[in-house]
Amino acid sequence: MMRKHRLLLILALLVGALSLLAAGCGSDDDESDEGAAGTTEAATTEAEESVSGSIRIAGLWTGGEGDSFKAVLDGYRAKYPDVTVTYQPAGEDLPTILATGVEGGNPPDLASLSSPGIIKDFATRGALQPIDFATEGIKENYSQSFVDLTTFEGKTYGVVFKGANKSTVWYNTKAFEDAGVEPPTTWDEFLEAGETLKASGVTPYSIGAADGWTLTDLFENVYLRTAGPEKYDQLATHEIPWTDPSVKEALGEMAKVFASDSIAGGTSSALQTDFPTSVTQVFTDPPKAAIVMEGDFVGTFINTETKTKVGEGADVFTFPSINDSPPVVVGAGDSIVMFKDTPAARAMIEYLATPEAAELWAKRGGFSSPNKNLDESVYPDETTKKLASELAQAETFRFDLSDLQPKVLNDALFTELANFVKSPADIDGVTGKLEAAAKKAYK
Repeated sequence: MMRKHRLLLILALLVGALSLLAAGCGSDDDESDEGAAGTTEAATTEAEESVSGSIRIAGLWTGGEGDSFKAVLDGYRAKYPDVTVTYQPAGEDLPTILATGVEGGNPPDLASLSSPGIIKDFATRGALQPIDFATEGIKENYSQSFVDLTTFEGKTYGVVFKGANKSTVWYNTKAFEDAGVEPPTTWDEFLEAGETLKASGVTPYSIGAADGWTLTDLFENVYLRTAGPEKYDQLATHEIPWTDPSVKEALGEMAKVFASDSIAGGTSSALQTDFPTSVTQVFTDPPKAAIVMEGDFVGTFINTETKTKVGEGADVFTFPSINDSPPVVVGAGDSIVMFKDTPAARAMIEYLATPEAAELWAKRGGFSSPNKNLDESVYPDETTKKLASELAQAETFRFDLSDLQPKVLNDALFTELANFVKSPADIDGVTGKLEAAAKKAYK
């Protein structure tokens, strides 16, 4: 999630002619994982045995995530032993690498991308191959919201393999217990809990306002619940202006958590606090705040970067309903797309759309699958299972709105929402500046 801002900066490179000298995706980097036979034994059908060749996959996932994806690829190799698979973990550099590969006529066979905007750009330019051959399987395993994310002009160009549930709120369980507070289910209860925590001597909210995406995530959760999914879609495509009353209403609700004495360190400190710090200061002893409002990935960060563990001092609840709003999920996702149409690449797409492929990563942890047919019992703990289930089973899912915006508007969102933290009464000023940026972005 922290790579969001850089990816959007790179998106600008995709519009014009590229003169990069970086190598294409056929890297022999030491991190590449050449296709040895997988360790999982499985009977192969005659059709599976007939698929052969080699495929290259360039991916966002590095380190532990890269290792988990390699375990998924081992499952593919067990089904298709005559296919050699090379995985190139590229991380944040991936959009640049892909753009260079496309311009040089040497893209990988497949790649993972986190932004629907980048996927649409590649598809519009004719760089991506549609995967309509896999649509039936994808629709069987995914809700329509996830199918729509990578469908442009009636053609499907990707399968969302790894998801993120951003409609979550993490809290220090001891701080809640000491204050006599229960996890709230409504926005009014949430605000009341904040006041109770403050009265108990604990600052309610930790906000990492130095990273603009934490503020856009908060706005998106509030807006989807106050304005509804139809307005959310209209705002995402600038069919309604950022000065619309629905935007002002959402900002008015957000302002209720921006009182300086309700934020860890006060307003000035929040504006200098990055995402990692916003998490760690909730789970120190004693805590500097009781609540941090961010996605399911916070759980992994708690377990690896603090002395607290999820379920042992840290817990999570679903982002509260506002004015009786129905269950909705704001999230993100990494999609697999196809640059070269070959039998081996098609087989990989079809494989990654299955619950069996998702299971291989899910049981390792640090993963939420949008695949609604994945057996939830494979998740390693109850918290991951709960959050992944909310993501996969969501009747109403909306992708991170800021990730869908042109760079000029996304930059404005980061800047103006930070200004809003400083001056939460200036709703008209913030919405006016956002609308001015939107007009430039969508002219």
